[in-house]
Formats: sequence, structure tokens, C-alpha cells
Amino acid sequence: MLVRGAVLTVALLGLVAFSVLLAKVTLTPSPASEDLVTSNLRPGRSLRQYAEDYTFLAACKQAGGNLLLGVPFGLLLPFFVPRRLRMIRTTLLTALAMVVVELIQGALVEGRAFDIDDVILNTAGALLGYFVLGRRISHRYYTYTDDKDSPGPEAEKPAAEPRRTPKPAGRTKDSETKAALTKDSRTKGSTATAATKAGRTEAGQRVRPKSATATPAKKRGSRAGKPDGPASGGRNTAGSGAVRGLLGRLRGR
Repeated sequence: MLVRGAVLTVALLGLVAFSVLLAKVTLTPSPASEDLVTSNLRPGRSLRQYAEDYTFLAACKQAGGNLLLGVPFGLLLPFFVPRRLRMIRTTLLTALAMVVVELIQGALVEGRAFDIDDVILNTAGALLGYFVLGRRISHRYYTYTDDKDSPGPEAEKPAAEPRRTPKPAGRTKDSETKAALTKDSRTKGSTATAATKAGRTEAGQRVRPKSATATPAKKRGSRAGKPDGPASGGRNTAGSGAVRGLLGRLRGR
């Protein structure tokens, strides 16, 4: 704000000083030229007269003087007009100010007359000053002041909101999808485990009958190698009866 105020103060003082100089140059009476000066409402008439009737130095003095009178407008007015349509606003303000000056000359000042060509030359001088230097200076001024006035990054941060306790809301779509995938994987795993167990059970059932059939064969083999109990017992009883018969016969003799 301090820099902005200083720049505006300097520009205002320069504009006031230029206005005083402009008034002294344009509003000073000139009784000697009262019979020579006439009002001009046709654009280009005075310029043609400068080229035809005046010498080169006199024509340059007249046209160049009017151009230079408009240059300060192009340098100082951009500081006081909005940035939007700055060039057009500067041109219109310069033309309006010079029209007022020319009207005062023609109506109140002795030896002065209204000349539309002077207004055109003054406005052209304002545009020249604006394009040569006024535009750059005003652009840097507005850029600098906008950067200073804009809030910094810390000011742009919003205030921290109070933390809210999370509500036991329903599951989101992502959590539901993950839960469904987990259930599917568990179901597939349990199915694979059940299939593995079933395969093992079937394999065990297929192996067990073979061992069951092999066991009677071994028992039969063992029984075939050894005489059965009842058969061996019958043979022993027959032998003992024959021995007893032989003993009885020997006793009878």
C-alpha cells in the first residue's frame, strides 16, 4: 500500500504540473495574432496550411508542439484509469480535455481560436506516449500492486475443521467388493480342501479291500502248511486205540 500511494502521488503531482504548463501555453492571450487566427472545424485544414504556408521548421514547431503537449497524458493517465480498455479510456480522456481547452481558447482567450487539428495532434501525442512508455510503466505498476494486495499462501489456507468421529456407516462399494472376493477365495479353498479329502478317502477305500483279501490268503496258507486241530486229534485217537488192542491181546495170551 505504501508503494502504491507513493506512485499515485507522484503521478498526480506530475499531472498537476503538466496541467499548469498546458494552461500557461494554451490559455495565454496573444493579441498580435488576433487577426491571423480563425476557428477551424474541418480536420486536416490547419495541417495543410502548415505544409503550404509555413516553413519546414515552423511547421515542425506547430505540429511537434501539439504532439508533445499530449504525451504526458499517455504517461500519467494510465495510473488513474481501470486496466480494462486502458488505451481507449486514455485516448477519450485526452481528447475530452483538449476539446475543453480549445473551447476555452476560442471563447475566452484573446488571439486564440478553436482548432480541431490541435485536438487531433494532442490525442495522437497521448497515444504515442502511451505506446512508447506509458503502457509498460502502468503494466508493471498494476502487476506489482496486485501481487502485494493478493493474499499469501498461508492466508488462502482454509481454517482447520474439527475432527469428527467416524460413524459406523455401511460398507462402501470397495469394501463390499473386497469382502466378496475374500468369501469367494475362502469358498474355493474349502471346496479344494473337501475335494482333496474326498480323493484321499476314495484312495484309502480302494487300498483297504486289497489288504483285507490278502489277510485270509495268508491265514489259509498258514493253515495249509500246518494240520488242522481236529484232523490231527482224530489220528492220535486211532493210534492209541490200536495200541490198546494189541496190549489186550497180549494179556489174553
